[in-house]
Amino acid sequence: MPHPKLNGEEITRRGKELYEKSIRPQVETAENIGKIISINVETGEYEIGDDLVVTSRRLQAKQADAAIWAERIGFNAVYAVGGTLIRKV
Repeated sequence: MPHPKLNGEEITRRGKELYEKSIRPQVETAENIGKIISINVETGEYEIGDDLVVTSRRLQAKQADAAIWAERIGFNAVYAVGGTLIRKV
């Protein structure tokens, strides 16, 4: 379902920017590598866990219409279908 205020490209842009500029240094630790991070791109709040749906639902519990962007911490994609996840350095 589309977000009422932001399109997919804007959600992606904001999510990547928030992650790289302010969140990544805090969360990219040995114990979090490979976990999912879901970020509310409007508030900067985030949730970390093993399941994309669970982390997203936690954010939606705080703000029902949250614009959420997700990433697998330390990797180039959340999931790989018919391919391999590549570890970011």
